Amino acid sequence: MYRTHHCNELRKSNAGETATLVGWVNTVRDQGGVIFIDIRDREGVTQCVFRSEENADAAKLSHSLRGEDVIQVTGRVDDRPEIEGQSTVNDKIETGEVELVATELKILNKAEVLPFQLDKELSSEDLRMKHRYLDLRRPRMTNNLRTRHTITKAIRDGLDDNGFVEIETPILSKSTPEGARDFLVPSRLNPGKFYALPQAPQQYKQLLMVAGVERYFQIARCFRDEDLRADRQPEFTQVDIEASFVESEDIFALIESLLAKVFKESQGVDIQTPFERLDYWDAMDRYGSDKPERRFGCEIVDLTSHFADSGFGVFKRAVEAGGVVRAINAKGFAGVSTGQIKRLEEVAKEAGAGGLAYIQVRGATKDTWRSPIVKFFSEEELAAIEKDLNIEEGDLILFGCDTRATVCDVLGRLRLECAEMNNWLEGKEDELDFHWIVDFPLLGFDEEEGKWNAVHHPFTRPKAGQEELLADESKWGEIRAEAYDVVLNGNELGGGSVRIHEGDLQSKMFSVLGIDEEEQAENFGHILGAFQYGAPPHAGIALGLDRLVMLACKEDSIREVIAFPKNNKGVDLMSASPAEVDFKQLRELYVKSTVQDRKGS
Repeated sequence: MYRTHHCNELRKSNAGETATLVGWVNTVRDQGGVIFIDIRDREGVTQCVFRSEENADAAKLSHSLRGEDVIQVTGRVDDRPEIEGQSTVNDKIETGEVELVATELKILNKAEVLPFQLDKELSSEDLRMKHRYLDLRRPRMTNNLRTRHTITKAIRDGLDDNGFVEIETPILSKSTPEGARDFLVPSRLNPGKFYALPQAPQQYKQLLMVAGVERYFQIARCFRDEDLRADRQPEFTQVDIEASFVESEDIFALIESLLAKVFKESQGVDIQTPFERLDYWDAMDRYGSDKPERRFGCEIVDLTSHFADSGFGVFKRAVEAGGVVRAINAKGFAGVSTGQIKRLEEVAKEAGAGGLAYIQVRGATKDTWRSPIVKFFSEEELAAIEKDLNIEEGDLILFGCDTRATVCDVLGRLRLECAEMNNWLEGKEDELDFHWIVDFPLLGFDEEEGKWNAVHHPFTRPKAGQEELLADESKWGEIRAEAYDVVLNGNELGGGSVRIHEGDLQSKMFSVLGIDEEEQAENFGHILGAFQYGAPPHAGIALGLDRLVMLACKEDSIREVIAFPKNNKGVDLMSASPAEVDFKQLRELYVKSTVQDRKGS
């Protein structure tokens, strides 16, 4: 055997025993010719002592050791001694009461000088990604991967306990027009034709319901060719769940119990169930987001009625056009700097605002209010906003006026930016605010494309009794969906819906989305055909596993909980992918390389 114990196993009860450890050299300390080596494996650290009187050869060899060498040490387990009346016990590690007095040393592999220190955080993420196999040796990263394992196992066990069957669905699939951009895979055996990597197993899991599986789940790999950010990767993992003969209430109860199990087993935390439910528009009106961060206040307040006949033309025109006037009170932020105001203005403009209207409340009376717009307000308007916004000395008031949707987005982003600037979430890291967002709009109109799109996806069912509204385009914006998202601390953990299971209703939904009968037959003929043979009522949800683990580990990016992620440009710096391929490979796939054409020209 390579070892008798792992490096976090030896205790005082093992004193006098002979043990063999293997692992990496964590630190080397030379104290007057006596070499102290901390040996590390994934479980922890043990101190080893090399003295020439125990084994001269081993002691001599220990002088050649350096960090990250892979070694095997055999020796006697001793209690740590007292030196000059002082205890040498190290209470910072679990093996700190003992040490291994080495009698034998083998160097299994030498390590070159590392490109970076493993005990320090790096500012260069690219350097970490290039040497990811080293980065993963850090205890934080090792713990993240093990937490991911614990969470995944808890999910599997919980779903198995509820009668769900784990079934794999194809990775090589068919490209369909809905959703994000597909990754395409050329088919050598079918020249000119392509597979698509699945964005999600949506159609397959619904077909499994038609197949009578009744309860399906999968820890599914998904792929989307889209721009990246901290919580997005081109390939990611979701917990895919579908069940027959269930309603949304069944899904709520299942997911709440599943998340309670996950956080109990991975974090030792009891979470309160059932989760609160917020109507979509209630969440948007109060927080400006369908995944609201509620651990701080600063809710949006509607002021529209106060400015219908205002002397401030910008607000009055917005109300006359059917829009709204709203504001948030960033408590205690009146001392905002010029640079911070500029940043807040950028955030507002990025969300669609023409500019940023604000008031800095410098003192206890209104003559201390500093603002480019306050001079246009009447005394009645000033009194009304002071009351509605609970304005006090030291506050910063930020306004939005436009359509309801735009103002929600603008103020929603501003409240999050203010929270970051003021560290409003400091000390709240252990708070877990779970809630459901329900009753989403079924359809949303895209002004740029000039068409209606599904807010969730085309297979989502309208609320009961609203199916007939699909026949009247003027009513499409009023239709609510049997859709739901589960949210934790301002992050969408997952989304799902009750599905359409009737072929005629699904076909009508496709038509509303601009998919004609020919395209329906070509791209969705398999699922429309399946619905003709007794499809059961069914519903489901998909949880983002990477994001769930990220939040459980209190990380800021899903890259910290994925073993080998891509960077923010979609590149794996370690393996240098994506990469060019040989012309012969392209020729076998009947694919012409425009890159090589450009090089040739």
